Amino acid sequence: MDDRNHLLALAERCEASSKPDRGLDADIYEALGFTVRRKPTRFATRRSPAGGIYQQGSLWKSLGAVTGDIDTAVTLLREKAPGWSWSLQCLVSDDSLAFQALVAECSGQGVMGSLALCAAMLRALARRTGEPGEQP
Repeated sequence: MDDRNHLLALAERCEASSKPDRGLDADIYEALGFTVRRKPTRFATRRSPAGGIYQQGSLWKSLGAVTGDIDTAVTLLREKAPGWSWSLQCLVSDDSLAFQALVAECSGQGVMGSLALCAAMLRALARRTGEPGEQP
């Protein structure tokens, strides 16, 4: 699977998710170019952190809950696409997801604002990856 299709698949997973997902968090960070350290599943408990991301030389920092925390999602968006416009709105309707996000003219939906923002960001990055001469 190429980078563009991988980003689009992650966006679909965000929209299909009914709650924050630490595995999806790690997959998003990896797709955005971070080195992710995952804890072995045999040692994981409910209290075990999902691992970490490698940044700035030898610094490991805890893996942010990008699918569960809107502040983390916004921080990641600002880091990976500074200057991009984005918006998030909450909708009240029985037949649609609760949140819709728009990032650089790409939309995403989700049951939580962070999931909708992640979906829209991943679609926008996939579109940028598909343009000639652009790097994610």
